[in-house]
Amino acid sequence: MRVPRLVGLMAMDARATAEARGVVLAAPDRPDFPWTVVDYVARQYPRPGTEIPRGAVVTVWFEHGEGEGGGGAGVREPLRGGPPPGGLRRELDEPGEPFPVAR
Repeated sequence: MRVPRLVGLMAMDARATAEARGVVLAAPDRPDFPWTVVDYVARQYPRPGTEIPRGAVVTVWFEHGEGEGGGGAGVREPLRGGPPPGGLRRELDEPGEPFPVAR
């Protein structure tokens, strides 16, 4: 049998399509997958059309909705090109006298 195209389907539709085609779905990024309803499938493996045996596992990944994560870590700020000014020279003493001269 061939793997059905699941990308773009909502979770409930992807489960129904997989069941009708005789494949098992796994979603490593969604432990709540059996109850997920409206999230959309963003990727799948194996690719659609790949020949697999009946009952094989097809892995799907979902788009993350607003506030669900997706790998972010808090506030995102625009990135500036290159390292910040100063760099290593700020950390090291300037060349010259190794110790301050007492006066």
